[in-house]
Amino acid sequence: MSAQVNDQQVSEHIHSQVPEDNLENDIPGKQEQGEQPHHGHRKDAALEILGEDRSRFVARKIDKFILPPLCWVYFLQILDKSCVGYGANFGLQAEANLVGDQYSLISSSGYWAQLAFCCGFTAFLIVRVPTRLLMSTCILCWGATMIGLAFSKSFGPLLANRFLLGMFEAINIPLFTVVTMTWYRRREQPIRIAVWYGTNGVASMLGSLLAYGLSFIVSPVLYVYQILFLTVGLATVITAPLIYWRLDNNPATAKFLTPQERLWAVERLRNNNTGIETKEVKWNQVLECLLSPAVWLFFVITFCVNVGAAVTNTFGPLIIKGFGFDARQTILLNIPFGFVQAAVCVLGCILAARFGYKGLVIISFMLPCVLGSGLLYGLGRTANFQGGLLFGYYCIGFLFGCNPLIFSWIAANTGGHTKKSLAISLCNAGSAVGNIVGPLLFSSNQAPEYHPGVAAVLGIFISCSVLSGLLTFVFALMNKHKEKQRVAHGKPAKIIDTSMHKVYQAAPDDEVAAGYRLGDQAFMDLTDVQNDEFVYSY
Repeated sequence: MSAQVNDQQVSEHIHSQVPEDNLENDIPGKQEQGEQPHHGHRKDAALEILGEDRSRFVARKIDKFILPPLCWVYFLQILDKSCVGYGANFGLQAEANLVGDQYSLISSSGYWAQLAFCCGFTAFLIVRVPTRLLMSTCILCWGATMIGLAFSKSFGPLLANRFLLGMFEAINIPLFTVVTMTWYRRREQPIRIAVWYGTNGVASMLGSLLAYGLSFIVSPVLYVYQILFLTVGLATVITAPLIYWRLDNNPATAKFLTPQERLWAVERLRNNNTGIETKEVKWNQVLECLLSPAVWLFFVITFCVNVGAAVTNTFGPLIIKGFGFDARQTILLNIPFGFVQAAVCVLGCILAARFGYKGLVIISFMLPCVLGSGLLYGLGRTANFQGGLLFGYYCIGFLFGCNPLIFSWIAANTGGHTKKSLAISLCNAGSAVGNIVGPLLFSSNQAPEYHPGVAAVLGIFISCSVLSGLLTFVFALMNKHKEKQRVAHGKPAKIIDTSMHKVYQAAPDDEVAAGYRLGDQAFMDLTDVQNDEFVYSY
């Protein structure tokens, strides 16, 4: 019979792993001086029976209550952003009297806001504000802004509301990634990120159908783009209170778990070695993050991927239209592109989980992007090339499989709550810069071939492949350094990273020295650099 535990025991189990003073200090440094952190024995009656079956049961329950809200909110965010592209296909530029690069500026303005707020402010909010309050407030604000876009009929109001939309949406990817890290084992994280990020493709498919259907509405008052913005904005506003009611902040306080299940949910994350949620901003972790070469490589790789993503999100319908199709045909032909987006998100994370090399999967996904860009650049815009042009455009959809891999990769390789919140926010800043630069590579006077823009994107895809290989090599070197650290501290050089195993395994319970056990540092708020038991994944 399983032991029964209450809320107080859950709290005691978590906090018994964390010393009361100076958690931010370098624990390996203390070990070098012969000191050992004090820990109670982590095994109790409830944990003795935590095995693969219990771990899977808890994971399925978490999937049921946490994944659906994340998927729906991310779907709405992508739909909101894509509406600008759909609006352009149905006359937004003409009806709002946009000239020159004004449409590109409107498309980029949301990412300027995202860049301004996601570098530090979003990381601060993620650390300090409870998850469900933060998420529901941002949803309400960007839904209201979307309704404001619906009543914007000139450049100024469109620019201002698009900027506000980007500001309120800036929190999403960093927050969603941290939420995924808070609930799931490292092996489980990529596929869960792929599930909510894959709604990017679902939004492209359903958004295309929605725009196609709404285009048949004839109104004496509202243009088609205004009807589209208003419909999506109202759906977003209604979502905000539902998310506040449905979402839980973390496993230790989850209402949908029993006290015993909460304890299991926390314990199964021990081998992640990425720490626990804390509401304290630790400035030494901020400095460590800003000085990390790996974080900045992630920043540049994210930038490269999202330059291409911005092109398809903003100019995708216009590029397809340039192949010789009318407005409604263009919208329908964008549906297969959405399917490619959703499929490669899941495929990429399955490959990464199966073979364990996220960097190599990213490189392999860049190859179709290079092929697709080459076809768009080299083929003419005549009717006999339409099939090849569409194939090339759909090939670029493989780049959407890279973002979930990038964010799950940095999540798995960053310890310390402040550091990982800031690192993910910085990667989101890289995404914002890419989305700013991408549309600016294209302008209306390049239509219909867009040769200069396509050539620039082709070079960026090649650079992304090289940088992904370099980052894999950097993590291999960092693991070698960790092995030397462990030997110096009297621990085994090689530690099996069971957090990446398909089947759950409890943390080892062997004493290494002076009563210290491997895994006792797991629930301290240590960074990956401070924790000598941390193992980087490739």
